[in-house]
Amino acid sequence: MELNDRIDAALTAFLDRQAALIREIDDHLGAYAEAVRSFVLGGGKRIRPTFAYWGARGAGLPDSDELIACVSSLELLQASALMHDDLIDGSDTRRGAPSIHRRFTALHRDSGWAGDPEQFGTAAAILLGDLCLAWSDELLCSAGMPPEAVAAARADFDLMRTEVSAGQYLDVLSEVRRDVSEHTAAKVARYKSAKYTIERPLLLGASLADADAGVREHYSAIGLPLGEAFQLRDDVLGVFGDPAQTGKPAGDDLREGKHTFLVARAWAAADDTQRQTLTKGLGDPHLDAAGVSELRAILTATGALADTEHRIRALAGRAEAALESSRGEVDAAALEVFAGLLVKAVKRDF
Repeated sequence: MELNDRIDAALTAFLDRQAALIREIDDHLGAYAEAVRSFVLGGGKRIRPTFAYWGARGAGLPDSDELIACVSSLELLQASALMHDDLIDGSDTRRGAPSIHRRFTALHRDSGWAGDPEQFGTAAAILLGDLCLAWSDELLCSAGMPPEAVAAARADFDLMRTEVSAGQYLDVLSEVRRDVSEHTAAKVARYKSAKYTIERPLLLGASLADADAGVREHYSAIGLPLGEAFQLRDDVLGVFGDPAQTGKPAGDDLREGKHTFLVARAWAAADDTQRQTLTKGLGDPHLDAAGVSELRAILTATGALADTEHRIRALAGRAEAALESSRGEVDAAALEVFAGLLVKAVKRDF
């Protein structure tokens, strides 16, 4: 069975148990229980569990169903982050389907309930995101891994959650402060995505395997540049990507006003007219297709797109060099998997 299939099986078993517990509380909780299950199992690339699993295997830990279940907890953490992120950004869709807050807004409206449908949708998204966060902790601890291994991994798990929250807030803050500096964009990319997506999962896997400091250093050297390259690719796709691939409308990051490295580079190179257009268009939730095309043209004309692609290649090269230097310290089979994941992360061919 493929790794993703095993992760999905572990998540399915856990979520089925949790959904049954919720339904026992009240008959009206069926939609609440099903929402998490369908959101988690309805899509996603399982990137974080994959890196955590191979981080453990690379440090010498044998394969087991308990390990699979333990690292699958990171997918619940990701579900929590996505539910809250979509609410913060006002996103209508996720993975080609209505986002959680939109889904429950529609449920309220279709049911003819009292009160404000959008407020109900917001409340449901907050609660379900919090539920996924709690369940991620529960699955991490109840998967059957030795208590000492789980205790060792908790430091990485806890720091991972702190860092991604701080990175998310810094992202929101940069938007309202109109901070388009490359320094801030790079810091947001590092803490909101790079460490959270790749480095921390690798280190969590290393902790589960009781790896030494040398292995952890190799994992950080691989994970940080690879994670930053992953986020930069995400930024490019958020503006230029195919909605069929991204699961979100074209140019959605522009409507949300995300101050990414791509935008920071464009701002630094733009003339006064281009800056006025960027200022007017970025963060406009009603930006139409013509407006998206106009901003895309600026990102291209200023060289920002080319600069971002160049940085992606440079970061991927750093990660590849770090991978090569870890031979002899990290299990060879895991390194081969890392090499493949490196290509997939940069191309976003997950």
